[in-house]
Amino acid sequence: MVEAGNVQAIEFTVNGERREATVASRQLLVHFLRDSLGMKGTHIGCDTGSCGACSVIVDGRLVKSCMMLAPQADGCEIETIEGIAKDGELTAVQRAFHEEHGLQCGYCTPGLVMAATFLLRRNPQPSEDEIRRAVRGNICRCTGYVNIIRSIERAARNGAEEAA
Repeated sequence: MVEAGNVQAIEFTVNGERREATVASRQLLVHFLRDSLGMKGTHIGCDTGSCGACSVIVDGRLVKSCMMLAPQADGCEIETIEGIAKDGELTAVQRAFHEEHGLQCGYCTPGLVMAATFLLRRNPQPSEDEIRRAVRGNICRCTGYVNIIRSIERAARNGAEEAA
């Protein structure tokens, strides 16, 4: 990382693509992803880490990108909602959210899909309680979470069937 005044040069990988950029020293990762890289799927909800709409996976950890500075991404591997589907094929999580109507207005959906993806990578067959714990950092104002939980349960079943 090269620092010059209020900007820093960083190198990172986003959705499998190695990139370099100059970022403002105090720029939030969510704003860098959306404004500099054009990745509008990472939503800005609260800017306080409360809602989870901006969730991304950084170096294998679920991160609220409004709580991370862009310079902290130097050397990191970042996955956003735009990068989880491969070759135009929806993931089991994305398909399940569609099939089980796990989205309403869709604003929270990218963060919830990232949280579910993170959970199922670590625990392919979670219990309902484990699912509820995994998404408790994500706020959906449109639903009672029933269809979201069902979506993640279905994704787990579909993932197990695809692996078999």
